[in-house]
Amino acid sequence: MNGRRTRTLVIALLVVLAGAVPAVGAAAATAGPAHAGATGADAAATAGDDAVAASRTTQADCGFPYSATDATGTDVTIEERPERITTLNPSAAQTMWEIGGEDQVVGVSQFALYLEGADSRTNVSASGFGVSVEKVVGTNPDLVLAPNASSRETVQALRDAGVTVFHFSGATTIEDVREKTTLIGRLTGNCEGAAEANAWMDANVETAREATADAEDRRVLYPLGGGYIAGSETFISAMIDTAGGANVAAERDLTGYPQINDEVVLELAPDYLVVTGYSSYLLGEEPYASTPAVQNNNTVRVNRNWMNQPAPRSVVMGVRTLTEGFHPEAAAEADFQTREEAVAAMGTETPTATESQPITDTATETTPETRTTSAGATAASGPGFGVALAVLAVLGSALLARRER
Repeated sequence: MNGRRTRTLVIALLVVLAGAVPAVGAAAATAGPAHAGATGADAAATAGDDAVAASRTTQADCGFPYSATDATGTDVTIEERPERITTLNPSAAQTMWEIGGEDQVVGVSQFALYLEGADSRTNVSASGFGVSVEKVVGTNPDLVLAPNASSRETVQALRDAGVTVFHFSGATTIEDVREKTTLIGRLTGNCEGAAEANAWMDANVETAREATADAEDRRVLYPLGGGYIAGSETFISAMIDTAGGANVAAERDLTGYPQINDEVVLELAPDYLVVTGYSSYLLGEEPYASTPAVQNNNTVRVNRNWMNQPAPRSVVMGVRTLTEGFHPEAAAEADFQTREEAVAAMGTETPTATESQPITDTATETTPETRTTSAGATAASGPGFGVALAVLAVLGSALLARRER
């Protein structure tokens, strides 16, 4: 029993440390999204227009100095294009890779090591929890990108050490991811790559919405372990909705990442469960083993990086996989686009500097688009999680309950 509890707590912490919902910049408002009130298909269409316009701007329009206000209310000014960038959470690293800025990155956290070539960068993670301020300073960065999972204490310590840091706020929608991508592109001098990444993301989001528009929404739950779930008003829930699902947590007004008891799970009675390699063991345990989802073999397995890191590739791969799991026939008929196709539709060629770089996963979840029908799946052990992490696992539960990541 104690072993099961320990494993559950570790799973909860892994969600936090993997950057479960790290963040979108509050300063994106400074960029002035032209269609902030648009939603659904309208938002995708107008966002596509914005992406085309952004891609057609010259790199001179992405010049420096540039100033924006971050989540701490600090006005951050970047005098020239940063050549040395350190990312404190994997969502920021994934975004840098996707917008063609991976050559600028000199430091990453341990949970970004699945990115191709990331193992040649400095691992700035602390031995137990979070990042090491000393290691970050040691990368001699021109700019540090700190998604919301980074504590304000860490951000302030870095600033006290003379480091330029931009701290992002929480992401709850796909539109937030679009704004964050645009902002990171602007902060790092990769505006064109950001516009292309957004065009790819928007094209696939719209495809999923169109493919499932006439289908009945699947009642879905995404358990995280330790009794925690992904509630409504989260990035994860937004992807579920886009793929033709309906997060059953919304039926109880469960927002954020609440902890619920077994009785509530059984009362919600989800028809579909979404799991990753690190949470699939839940399918063989109560209360989930008694849900209609498991009894009818309706479980969808998604790579945890795509589900837990708000960035363009996460949205594309996550939404595709969920659509295939919830509505396989509709997904088979859908015309999901490659990045190259989306960029071509913008009327531009993909410049070498902003080509989409391969992203691989060195963990056991090497195939993100996998639908499982096995109720007896067991948890996979992930790389890089030592004894010190297990000792600090209890912190994960508190963090999950405290805030969006």
